[in-house]
Amino acid sequence: MTTLQDGRSARPDGGPHVRPASGRRPGALAARLRGIGWHALIIGTLALLLYPVVWLLATSIKPTDEILSSLSLLPSRLAPENYTAALDGIAGIGVWQFFGNSVIVAVGSVIGNLVSCALAAYAFARLRFRLRGPLFAFTLLTIMLPYHVVLIPQYTIFQKLDLVGTFVPLILPKLLATDAFFVFLMVQFIRGLPRELDDAAEIDGCGPVLTFRYVILPLLKPALVTTAIFTFIWTWNDFFSQLVYLNDPESYTLPLALRLFIDQTSESAFGPMFAMSVLSIVPVMLFFLAFQRYLVEGIATSGLKG
Repeated sequence: MTTLQDGRSARPDGGPHVRPASGRRPGALAARLRGIGWHALIIGTLALLLYPVVWLLATSIKPTDEILSSLSLLPSRLAPENYTAALDGIAGIGVWQFFGNSVIVAVGSVIGNLVSCALAAYAFARLRFRLRGPLFAFTLLTIMLPYHVVLIPQYTIFQKLDLVGTFVPLILPKLLATDAFFVFLMVQFIRGLPRELDDAAEIDGCGPVLTFRYVILPLLKPALVTTAIFTFIWTWNDFFSQLVYLNDPESYTLPLALRLFIDQTSESAFGPMFAMSVLSIVPVMLFFLAFQRYLVEGIATSGLKG
């Protein structure tokens, strides 16, 4: 190729070769615009989903007279007295007692689900016994059973045992593998583990219990963490079952304590109520942030087959 006097390159056939105006590939601008559009859509959706949380945080520091009268997201002045009133407690009961009651119920439920659901899942996935298939199918059918159907029989049983008003009705069912969703989750996870591991453990002299303890349980960590996260969040935010079984303000959990801000006086104390709402979601957020990596791993691998 030769170079013309005006700086343009010439093709071998003698015609001038004109360079593109820019170095971008054809379609690069369209791809860039599509990328910007997708990012804008995702950011907009995220802002829409996070707006209630932002509104809750902003409302918790608003004066009480502005909460219902002003549409502005930002308060005219900060009202830290909302958090002071929330920390002082309700009806002579400190907020830390409500927190402690919620922790007892949530941690007890987590431990109960981890132990019972892991044992039940191991039995359904690895052991051979009569009616294993029908029992597992019956367990899965209980997922579609509304909680209100079993509420009255359960309440009658606990009332006969004089356990209404305690934390036992909220924790004891978790020790009986009543959450079929977590049983199914762990069964699918265990089925994805190679059976050669069980055979190797059996050759080394391990029975079903030792195989579960030293082989299956360490590998079940992602599913266990997933179960722990969901159980903690669902129990911490539960209102209905705690309202049914807890009848003493001394044993109230945080969801029930929030209701006292409305019921204790004729005028609703929205400022302290929103402040306590913010405080109540902090443990859930911290718990989720600490174990979210295992949550995604547990859900992603529970459906794989080995």
